[in-house]
Amino acid sequence: MSKPENDSLFEAPPMGEQERMVEAIMFATADPVSVNELIGRMPHGCDPAEALAHLRKRYEGRGVNVVKVGDAWAIRTAPDLGFLMQKETVETRKLSRAAIETLAIVAYHQPVTRAEIEEIRGVSVSRGTVDQLIEMEWIRFGRRKMTPGRPVTFVVTQGFLDHFGLENARDLPGLKDLRAAGLLENRPPPGAAVLADTDEADEDENQTELFED
Repeated sequence: MSKPENDSLFEAPPMGEQERMVEAIMFATADPVSVNELIGRMPHGCDPAEALAHLRKRYEGRGVNVVKVGDAWAIRTAPDLGFLMQKETVETRKLSRAAIETLAIVAYHQPVTRAEIEEIRGVSVSRGTVDQLIEMEWIRFGRRKMTPGRPVTFVVTQGFLDHFGLENARDLPGLKDLRAAGLLENRPPPGAAVLADTDEADEDENQTELFED
């Protein structure tokens, strides 16, 4: 009596072994795997759907779960442990010379208007430069100046002070400190151009008042 064509010459592997096969395939495949794909990979006579059901139950409560994604299946991190997979990266953004000068002017002359920044720098200040510093949360809008047109002013933020380890803007280094740190050569940066030496800072009370909102 001839054997039906659909019958395999070999028996299907035990269900435990089928679970291992499904687990291996899903672990090695980045994309979700459908039952039809599993059928095509596993030995004839296997029941991937049943193996998946057993495997899914076995992974319940574990660090990874067998989950359904559309019409396919995948091994994924348990939802409550997703925070462990997060990775924070720090993006280093180099400031342009214009941004550095603008930041220095705001820090040493705040509250300062755009027109005053341009007057000190001697060139116009692009909107992109100011926007970048605001986006970095190093400067923010201050009070409007009580002059014709009531122009908006800019001041440094608490984030700026925290970044440079300053309690307040009065702790910014004076010319003597900048020279000692090798940050000044023949001429000071625009932001510190009219700043008195640290030893002389107390002589100008109006200077310290500029650092308040």
